[in-house]
Amino acid sequence: MTRPPFPAPEPIDIELVSEQLGRPARDVLGIAARTASGTPTVVATAPRLSDGTPFPTLYYLSHPGATAAISQLEADGLMRELNERLEQDEDLRDRYRAAHEAYLADRDSIQVVPELAGISAGGMPNRVKCLHALAAHSLAAGPGVNPIGDLALELADWSPDDGRAGDPATGDRRPA
Repeated sequence: MTRPPFPAPEPIDIELVSEQLGRPARDVLGIAARTASGTPTVVATAPRLSDGTPFPTLYYLSHPGATAAISQLEADGLMRELNERLEQDEDLRDRYRAAHEAYLADRDSIQVVPELAGISAGGMPNRVKCLHALAAHSLAAGPGVNPIGDLALELADWSPDDGRAGDPATGDRRPA
């Protein structure tokens, strides 16, 4: 395994992420994105878990506020709409395929897992299956890398720098 493109997590990060997830965090390589106040938002997970299981989801959305906002978009039917847009918009399809390739390159730079060859996350490169994974990729990679993740984050009722992140352990918002 090579060195990840983000710093190793501190013990407090693992503790916070475990609280966010409501279970022990496993095989966390680093915090790939944080809120403006430093709260973990996206964890990077090893491509092969310590028990040997291949794990395709390198970028995992951990922040409860972000997770809830993205879940609401899924419940509102955004995935269906985005899948229709992918069918109709060649430029969007091309950029989404490039996001898939970028995701694979990120994961393979850490560890190549033969069982995961060509498999990224969130339905890439052909469909939208999980907005959580796509938003996590956008937060980790930055704007412009994953167009579907970027769209989801634009539409979500949450922002990593909106000042409403609240409790760093839970992500619960405090009234402004």
